[in-house]
Amino acid sequence: MQVPKIMERFLIFFIGLPVALCIVLLLPQQQHLATNCAAIILSALGASEFATFLKQKTSFSLSKPEVMLLGAACPLAMTLSVSFGVDYRITPIFMAISAAWLLISRIFSPEDRLKDALGSISVGFATLLYPGFFIAWIVSMASWPHANMVILIFLLIPISNDSAAWAIGMLFGKNNRGIIRVSPNKSVAGFIGGLVFSMVLGMIAVFHIPTAFTAKILPAPLAGLILGLAVGLAACLGDLAESAMKRSVGVKDSGSLIPGRGGVLDSIDSLCFAAPVYYILYWLLFSG
Repeated sequence: MQVPKIMERFLIFFIGLPVALCIVLLLPQQQHLATNCAAIILSALGASEFATFLKQKTSFSLSKPEVMLLGAACPLAMTLSVSFGVDYRITPIFMAISAAWLLISRIFSPEDRLKDALGSISVGFATLLYPGFFIAWIVSMASWPHANMVILIFLLIPISNDSAAWAIGMLFGKNNRGIIRVSPNKSVAGFIGGLVFSMVLGMIAVFHIPTAFTAKILPAPLAGLILGLAVGLAACLGDLAESAMKRSVGVKDSGSLIPGRGGVLDSIDSLCFAAPVYYILYWLLFSG
């Protein structure tokens, strides 16, 4: 069983990652509309998986189309703003409309389902925020100058962090696993190795892509280290947060759509948490 699992993981890394980077680098038209559309689709699918978690734990649920629309709302609104020039206030407007729909639509529920109204509304609010609100930060990066390089480095840091943590954990983590109960297979060695790779990528960005990563207030090496460290740590926390959800409902993967990775949420969990951290730190530390 172990060999096929390793082969599946390598397949995703050497095929899936290049495809994602090609979309970012080769399809920058309309403020990276292709990347933004991919973010919308992944957010809708991830919200559907998250709603499945909630249904297993709470028994409350929404229809799949409703959940997917809620999951897509924030990145869709941001795409309209970034790629089509719609006023940036469209995002909070979309969120307000979605929240109003969740509240008002329950008024017309059949009497036998009114007792579940509050639970269904709570599920709806949860899927509106996760992963959609977090994914919208990735879409917003497309509005920056040199967006292709900015998004490229953003994708590489969490993905490399995860891959390095897995590889180093396999090699050196045998005797230092189980520190974090929600993910007992993760090791201290892997965690440290992943953060080191993240910091190296931050340094590579400031030294080799200076047009997009011009430090504003700190020396360039320090700014790169801070960016890599903070984003790598956020990526780890995002992965662990999703692990806690899966452990709560007693499942190993959020789904089975992606071979070697599980579900969509298993692949975007670290990106979700890393996106706002990366966006804010880039805005504070760099100009491009």
